[in-house]
Amino acid sequence: MQPQPGGHTQRFGRLFPSSDKLIVRQQPDTAIQQRSQPLPRPIGPSPFHLSLDQVLSPAAMQTIQSSGHLVFHIAGDTGGVKSPQDQEIAVQHMEQDRTAADPTARPAFFYHLGDVVYYYGQASEYYSQFYEPYTHYDAPILAIPGNHDGDILDSSVSSLAAFVENFCAAEPHLSSEAGDSGRATMTQPNVYWTLETPFVTFIGLYTNVPEGGWMDNNQIAWFQSELASAPQNKALIVAMHHPIYSADTYHSGSTYMGNILDQAIQATGRVPDAVFAGHVHNYQRFTRTLNEHAIPYIVVGAGGYWHLHSMLQVQGAPIKTPYPVPDEGVILESYCHDRHGYLLLKVDGETLNGQYFAIPRLHESWSAPAQLIDSFTLNLKTHQLQSTTPGLKPGVSRKDF
Repeated sequence: MQPQPGGHTQRFGRLFPSSDKLIVRQQPDTAIQQRSQPLPRPIGPSPFHLSLDQVLSPAAMQTIQSSGHLVFHIAGDTGGVKSPQDQEIAVQHMEQDRTAADPTARPAFFYHLGDVVYYYGQASEYYSQFYEPYTHYDAPILAIPGNHDGDILDSSVSSLAAFVENFCAAEPHLSSEAGDSGRATMTQPNVYWTLETPFVTFIGLYTNVPEGGWMDNNQIAWFQSELASAPQNKALIVAMHHPIYSADTYHSGSTYMGNILDQAIQATGRVPDAVFAGHVHNYQRFTRTLNEHAIPYIVVGAGGYWHLHSMLQVQGAPIKTPYPVPDEGVILESYCHDRHGYLLLKVDGETLNGQYFAIPRLHESWSAPAQLIDSFTLNLKTHQLQSTTPGLKPGVSRKDF
């Protein structure tokens, strides 16, 4: 057989994963692997903690303490590049949550799972993709970076420079990117960091640029230390951009990140209560049982980026949930891959409750109610999980927790 001209194998895009067997984790294709980027210097002191009372007003903190629970939004991949309408519709419905008649039901903040700005984290895109869309979202937005936030097109600009400027400022101020939005910069101590709140601790990782994620030894050691020292009397959430499990046709989940988490659990004996990720542009909820803990692994990556990622099929048919994934020991409980949306969470001393809402499509009425797609309750004492999947039905709107 004669070699091809040029003496190398030519590549023409990426193949879809096989649909004969559901694949939810895989090693990255090293032939197309993007290079990891160096991390910026931390702004705050180690171990990079930020307390919620450094962000919210005393009155807001008193409301949380008096109610005995904390409500917040979580989603990723929001940057409204190319077609900003989906992001705008999502924000509109999140703003409505902030106007709930009961002040204790209003989300206190939005925890962003990365990819704030497409495609290369440019400072010039922060107004159109972040500040302007969230002008009327009157609560803090906290974030971990995604791969698109850290990737660079202009080699004269350091990776994550704009993210650090707008989320990791030494003091809150109106950055040049904020324009007329009135939103001040956040003061997160590092691009990987821990958020302390009255009822839940968030360990936020930065999984860098390469497909499947990457972390250096310093962050891995920090992660294990944070897992070991996290308060035992609060819920513990691990947040990362690249998901460990995903049954989508575009990315799949990351064996690498799964190993990082499992090694940390083995080293510390601490099992997180839930694991959240973005990167894949849809919603998926898996349950993994480990050491008698039912752990939700949730992808919430349909926050506004225009292109949604479809799910794999099994033997030519859509996946019917709940679906036990072969050889993985996890169950795909629920998913939504044809609408954008976000997750509304409530946590107290005993339970973590989640509701995923899908928003109207572009051709539908933007003011139509968000539709409840999935809900779950995790008992933080028994580590057992209850879930319901209402399905997409016209007129189904948010319910009280």
